[in-house]
Amino acid sequence: MKIGLDIMGGDYAPAEAIKGVQQFFEQVPDPSVHLLLIGDTEAAAPYLSLLETHQHRYTLVEAPQVIGMHEHPTKALKEKPQSSIAVGFGMLQHHKSDAFISAGNTGAMMVGAMYSVKTIDGILRPTIASPVPCLNGKFNLLLDVGINADCKPENLVQFAQLGSLYAQRVLGCENPRVALLNIGEEEGKGNILAQATYPLLKESTDLNFVGNVEGRDLFMDKAEVIVCEGFVGNVVLKMAESVHQIFAVQRNVQDKFLDVFDYELYGGTPILGINSPVIIGHGISHATAFKNMIDVARRIISANLIDAFKQHFSPVKGTEEIEAPTA
Repeated sequence: MKIGLDIMGGDYAPAEAIKGVQQFFEQVPDPSVHLLLIGDTEAAAPYLSLLETHQHRYTLVEAPQVIGMHEHPTKALKEKPQSSIAVGFGMLQHHKSDAFISAGNTGAMMVGAMYSVKTIDGILRPTIASPVPCLNGKFNLLLDVGINADCKPENLVQFAQLGSLYAQRVLGCENPRVALLNIGEEEGKGNILAQATYPLLKESTDLNFVGNVEGRDLFMDKAEVIVCEGFVGNVVLKMAESVHQIFAVQRNVQDKFLDVFDYELYGGTPILGINSPVIIGHGISHATAFKNMIDVARRIISANLIDAFKQHFSPVKGTEEIEAPTA
């Protein structure tokens, strides 16, 4: 498999991106993974010595332009066709890579995903998902966490289906429980969106729907997949990030559960519902985050997740099952 990595994306590029590649090569000795490091070769040169013993596992792809964090996404992609993000999406679109990763301009990543890779037929809106640490040592999956601030009930149902397939194939959960994030456990609680979504989830035969969960249940063993609109999900996600920053970093509180709130452990958030794997990283990502972003992409490809999405949402579903991952 070939995974494209934007080494110019993020506040600490390209140094931290290349250090992350080094960590991945050293910790994940999977010979099937070949990385396409996309960016300014001159800027990358001082750090390539870190990869000296792994030269057969990567290819450097020249992309002399960089889209800044504060540039207008659509304008920047149009005016900078040789930027690392534009080149990365071009390779993905023409099947020269199997996945694309960047911690660069989030807007440009979203525009690139929507207009080059495009949405899978049958899916109304793609979504982004984030792991949420659970007290039992596992992770719940929360979606949407930011790209769909306003949703309709049918959007949340599809988020639940996408999240359930992701939990099955990538996280290894055989029959993931699905819950609706709400202000109360009882059916009929919540705003108009929650009240309209509940019966649709309840009637869905392809979901293991267990009802509503409240904010205090996010870190508990009540549901592996938790759905909400992106406005709520993003607020929850940023709050969770602040828990680690305030207590573990600023106040130096030593606790194993706090440690797993570190965003670096997850790397980035996958866009679910598009035709190829795309991972968006945090702008302040360091080496560990880049290493984990690469590993998430590897696992998504190995799990045949995109094919599973296409079959599930196809207007006429095939009679044969998508081959399950072997590892």
